[in-house]
Amino acid sequence: MTGSGVYVYAIVPAGAAIPSGTTGVGSPPAPLRPVRDGKLTAVVSDAPGQLRARRRDLLAHQDVLLRLSDGGPVLPMRFGAVAPDEESVRAQLAGSQSEHLATLRNLDGAVEINLKAFPAQDALAAVVAEEKNVRRLREAVRRRPDYEANVRLGEAVAAALSRRAADAGKKLLHRLTPLARAAAAGPEVHGCALNVSFLVDRSGSDAFRAVVRSFADGHREHVDLRVAGPLPCYSFVPSHGRRPSVAGV
Repeated sequence: MTGSGVYVYAIVPAGAAIPSGTTGVGSPPAPLRPVRDGKLTAVVSDAPGQLRARRRDLLAHQDVLLRLSDGGPVLPMRFGAVAPDEESVRAQLAGSQSEHLATLRNLDGAVEINLKAFPAQDALAAVVAEEKNVRRLREAVRRRPDYEANVRLGEAVAAALSRRAADAGKKLLHRLTPLARAAAAGPEVHGCALNVSFLVDRSGSDAFRAVVRSFADGHREHVDLRVAGPLPCYSFVPSHGRRPSVAGV
């Protein structure tokens, strides 16, 4: 992206403080400033002349959101939200006051935690011991090794690993859902049996993660769990169907 404009990080309640020393995207990093209308404030900076999804800028965007969330609810924007000017930002705030305020109330005191479940690594011995079809194909390969038999065995092992991961993921989902305010399915990820984000009370996030760790320890031969968070609540910010938007993005 090239050009000028106003880079939008988040919408917060009016009066929310921008943490001291927090800077935004660009090189040099752009200073943050508030744009207020009514009961809402957008946290913005000047947009860089050239904006790309570079690691430094992605981390700067994330850092702004996390530091803002330490002080209260945050309606996060995805990386790269640029409005033409401050007036267009104010117009968007004015036109969606009630919707954004309701979302901020829903997110107050909460964080997002993402969980992904992948097939367990180094679980072949458990699969052979517990899966009759895999044992049968393995014995067939031993008796008469050939290319097609090895392919069938490999496919059976892969299918068993994926099924075991999915079954474990469903069990964990059943345990975690009562501990969260809400859950949202994430996009499909290659090789991932389950991708779900949870809206969790900030005060209960450590206990939530402890449940995941305990489950992971007891199911190492079934699933490899990867947890990310606390994160900005991207998955729980609806607007016109899904996400918040800024006029002119």
